[in-house]
Amino acid sequence: MEMSNSVRILVVDDEPPMVELVRGYLVREGWAVLSASDGSEALEIARTEHPDVVVLDLMLPELSGIDVCRVIRQESDVPILMLTAKSSEVDKIVGLEL
Repeated sequence: MEMSNSVRILVVDDEPPMVELVRGYLVREGWAVLSASDGSEALEIARTEHPDVVVLDLMLPELSGIDVCRVIRQESDVPILMLTAKSSEVDKIVGLEL
């Protein structure tokens, strides 16, 4: 984890190249970055580290990003940005409702 800023961003994606790409951009801007590669790990980190923002892929192993979003939203009002390849209107509506 890089610690150059007091704002911490949790990046959740099961594709390491995507995590590294997003991490690189965020670190370059001075943000502290935490990362998780699956839904269970994301929830554990969100609960223990209390990030200021979550960047969340919807298609994750174990627990889907939608399920992770639901749990985080029940426990916190942290802003969640959804990072996804899904593009159907139904997926967008579900994401916005959460």
